[in-house]
Amino acid sequence: MPQLAVGAVLGVLLLTACQAAPGASHDEERPATSAAVAEVTLPPTSGRFDYQLGAAYEPAGGLDVVVRDATADPAPDAYNVCYVNGFQTQPGEDGLWLDGNEDLLLHDAAGELVVDPDWPDEYVLDPGTEERRERILGILGPVITGCADAGFDAVEIDNLDTWTRFTEPATGLIEQADALALAAEYIDVAHGAGLAIGQKNAAEATAEGHDLGFDFAVTEECAAYDECGSYTGVYGQHVLQIEYTDNLPQGFDVVCASADRAPLTILRDRDLVGPDDGAYAYEQC
Repeated sequence: MPQLAVGAVLGVLLLTACQAAPGASHDEERPATSAAVAEVTLPPTSGRFDYQLGAAYEPAGGLDVVVRDATADPAPDAYNVCYVNGFQTQPGEDGLWLDGNEDLLLHDAAGELVVDPDWPDEYVLDPGTEERRERILGILGPVITGCADAGFDAVEIDNLDTWTRFTEPATGLIEQADALALAAEYIDVAHGAGLAIGQKNAAEATAEGHDLGFDFAVTEECAAYDECGSYTGVYGQHVLQIEYTDNLPQGFDVVCASADRAPLTILRDRDLVGPDDGAYAYEQC
């Protein structure tokens, strides 16, 4: 996909970006991109990994790497990644955005608010101007720093790929350059708080994301869509891969045998429920 649209923005952003060498060891530390210099620790590339957004639980034998929602507590003795929805609203938080901040939400050509068709309880954020981005950061920046205060080691920012899904005025329009500009702001906040930060999905922009300063990647269904190499080719071993039981054209054993899968690759149920739920599913390569 052509990247000319982001050239002007990236030319400025790359001056402060920090790049990781693919395949670096998990205890490698990297200077932050923020002016308030901090160091971040990258996720381990071995051990037991789980993705626990639907329910937080402690499996027998413990965890080495886990992703949990920003409202959950970190898991003891694990590398904890904090989930933050950085480009859409969280379910149940309508009032936060509709009461005085509706102009920060994406509108379609008819002036109607845009919701994610796959997640109809989530509005889409509009990063289309510098002023909007600063106000969005004023709301979500404290969520990121709150992850650090709670004891998380890293943060993953979800829905970067809204610029690939909302591309027409009739459905709401997000420019890639604006999404990446907001991502750069999140990176600076995370690094300033001492957190590593993961690029979530958006296989089309892994090179750009890495150059902006993302430290690792979190990818959902890259095997299902044959794009795992887009992540491991840029972030090396520092990729957390989640596949889902309801969208796996090949068997999970085939995924595990793939040369371009991430070292930490798991199979989960779509709703990410806990072990006490009959729909729970979990396997790791």
